[in-house]
Amino acid sequence: MTFQGVRTRFAPSPTGYMHVGNLRTALYAYLLAKKNNGTFILRIEDTDQERYVEGAVDIIYNTLRQTGLLWDEGPDIGGPVGPYIQSQRMGMFKDYALQLVEKGAAYYCFCDKERLEEVRVVQQASGISPHYDGHCRNLTPEEIKEKLDAGVPYVIRQKVPQEGTTTFHDEVFGDITVENSTLDDQILIKADGMPTYNFANVVDDHTMGITHVIRGNEYLSSTPKYNLLYEAFGWEIPTYIHCSPVMKNATEKLSKRNGDASFQDLIEKGYLTEAVVNYIALLGWSPKGEEEIFSLEELVQEFDVSGISKSPAIFDPVKLKAINGEHIRRLPLEKFEEMALPYIRQTCKREDVNTHIIAEVLQPRTELFTDIPEQVDFIDTLPEYDIALYTHKKMKTTSETALDALKILLPVLEEIDDWTLENIHETVFAKIAELQVKNGYMLWPLRVALSGKQFTPGGGIEIAAIIGKSDSLARIKKGIVKLEAALQ
Repeated sequence: MTFQGVRTRFAPSPTGYMHVGNLRTALYAYLLAKKNNGTFILRIEDTDQERYVEGAVDIIYNTLRQTGLLWDEGPDIGGPVGPYIQSQRMGMFKDYALQLVEKGAAYYCFCDKERLEEVRVVQQASGISPHYDGHCRNLTPEEIKEKLDAGVPYVIRQKVPQEGTTTFHDEVFGDITVENSTLDDQILIKADGMPTYNFANVVDDHTMGITHVIRGNEYLSSTPKYNLLYEAFGWEIPTYIHCSPVMKNATEKLSKRNGDASFQDLIEKGYLTEAVVNYIALLGWSPKGEEEIFSLEELVQEFDVSGISKSPAIFDPVKLKAINGEHIRRLPLEKFEEMALPYIRQTCKREDVNTHIIAEVLQPRTELFTDIPEQVDFIDTLPEYDIALYTHKKMKTTSETALDALKILLPVLEEIDDWTLENIHETVFAKIAELQVKNGYMLWPLRVALSGKQFTPGGGIEIAAIIGKSDSLARIKKGIVKLEAALQ
């Protein structure tokens, strides 16, 4: 079959959650295909039944759909080179391996487990890294036929050249040359007739017309053997793009076992899907300009393989949170209010408050939706607070000046009939201008009296508009009483 254009694939194993490194591979494969008007293929590699997790295929589907990484060919939608589930492709692999046997690029190996274990023990004792010793490489056709006729179990191994070198080019790491003598005669077909991962991968990529292979750099060491297979078949070698791992820190990889977040965990923690995708793109890839905030569509335009780094990427929760905050700020206010409301309602149950104003003041100050409940927990009930909060160096306020400010503000605010944000703002700032004091002199005590907190979404004027006139005046009076009692 002849294929046109760039064809990339994401070939996950259904072994559980979608970790960050896995999703990054899918993202880069998607971006490269779409940047070149190509085809993005989803292939499920489910042959490792020991690691298979029930429901994991649905996690793969759901994650890719949620992130917008929609595939052009795959198990559920089909395509010209199906089936797209590896376990449904089993029949063809042995035929391909037998082609290699005929070409002299592979051979039958009849060594049993006991012999292989003896070889391994001797090699380790001699300080040699364990590898197959080539015992069956040069069996005669008669010897092979005799063993096959006798039903002796066998595997099919790749016949790697024992001399010379193999060189391959990687778009990230450049040209890499290895001594063939260091390569093992890897198994292609196991004793049960099933293909190994490495062999199935090569055959699947070729038969599906994959032009660009994007994967983790742990496969760099296997690539020379892949290339020898491509060459033995006379197939075109794909473009390789190996990505360095995503690390928790300088020495540890991200791992679910270490409690590191999966994609779904991050969403449950309050991160926006768009922000997670944006951040994952930047884990080991740099755009050409200074801009780092991108939608998926913008990433398609911006993505270039030349921006992928050789160095491992460190997962930085602080940067992820900052990027999330930027995506939140870019939401239309109506959309933000809709998304924020369930979090507001976790601690703010009052029906008489203006949630539109709450959303307005929250949006510029929110980096994570899960931060919202704590930010608005003072709205229903004024918490107990220490009068030390009224003292603020930068605002040049003390308990004494705060008491003075609240006593001035109380009658002024009592006179407002139409209790709106604009009217409260106008009234308070008119009094500040009249008294010729700094803004903070009046506004800081107002914020503390109304919230009982040092950090709030919005200042005293916004809080007053949110909680209403009656509650605002009651809290100011309580603040005055509190300060007078402390200062006596």
